[in-house]
Amino acid sequence: MPLVMAPDDREMEVKKITADEKTKKHLREIGISEGCKITLVSGSQNGVIVIVKEGRLCLDGALARKILVA
Repeated sequence: MPLVMAPDDREMEVKKITADEKTKKHLREIGISEGCKITLVSGSQNGVIVIVKEGRLCLDGALARKILVA
């Protein structure tokens, strides 16, 4: 399911990122890659706040829809 549809306060694993290579590279640099664990703090169709490792990140809705989690 896309990250924007994930339940709050539950650790999820990133299964696939359906973005272009430049965006995937940027996400890897900030700690988001396939197989990593992330926790959705809050989210809406406009954007999400996630915990990655020990930090919090804000992602816009368009990018969050390209991150598939399970």
